[in-house]
Amino acid sequence: MRNSIEFEVFGDYALFTDPLMKMGGEKLSYQVPTYQALKGIVESIYWKPTLLMVVDEVRIMNPIKMESKGIRPIEYGGGNTLANYTYLKDVRYQVKAHFIFNPHRPDMAFDRDEHKHHNILKRSLNAGGRRDIFLGTRECQGYVELCVFGEGDGFYDNYGNIHLGTMVHGINYPDETGRNEMEVRLWNPVMQNGVIQFLRPDECKQVRKITDMEPKYFDPSNVESADELLRQFEGGD
Repeated sequence: MRNSIEFEVFGDYALFTDPLMKMGGEKLSYQVPTYQALKGIVESIYWKPTLLMVVDEVRIMNPIKMESKGIRPIEYGGGNTLANYTYLKDVRYQVKAHFIFNPHRPDMAFDRDEHKHHNILKRSLNAGGRRDIFLGTRECQGYVELCVFGEGDGFYDNYGNIHLGTMVHGINYPDETGRNEMEVRLWNPVMQNGVIQFLRPDECKQVRKITDMEPKYFDPSNVESADELLRQFEGGD
C-alpha cells in the first residue's frame, strides 16, 4: 500500500483499558489493542499535523495472557487506596499502517511532501520511534522494529474466527473530522486466524459525542517542515 509501514511492537506488559471496567479505580485490559492505541504507537514513531495515520490491520503473535497487580494510584489529596489492574502479559503484535494527507488541515498545505514524509517515517521506525512507545499506558513500555507483516508463526494462525464483542475503536478529534467535537467510536471486531482488519474511522457507524472541542491551529511558525526534519536525519541531529 502507498505510504505504508509494517512493524512489530512488543513489551512485557500492556493495558488497553476497557472504559466499562474502570469503575472504582479498577482497570481491566481489552484482550487485544484498540485502533486508537495502535494509532498512538504509529504517531509516536512519527507524527505531523499534516498527516492522518491509518492503521490497516494487526496480527496477534503471542497467546493472550493476563496478570493482575495491586497498584497504589496517585492521590493528590492524600489516601492509601489499593486498586487492582489487570494487564496483558508478554505481548507482541505485527502492525500494518499508512498515512494520508489530512484533508481537514488546509493550514498545513505547505508541508504536503509525500515522498519526504514517507522517508522520515521509515527512518523514524528504523530508529525505534521519535518518541517513547507505550502499550496503552505509560507504565507499559513498548519497543518497535521493522518486520514483514504475515511472516513468522503466530499463536492464533489456525484458530479461525474469534468474536471480541463491542470495543472502543478510537476517538475522533476536530482536526481529523472537521467537526468541533470530540467523539468516541465503537465497533465489533472479529479476529480471523490472529488478524484483525480495522474499519477506517469514517466507516464506523457507532459514534457518540463526548464534548465540544476546537482544533489547534498550525502554521510554519510552530511546525517544522518535512524538508527541515529530513535535513536533521541526514545531518545526524
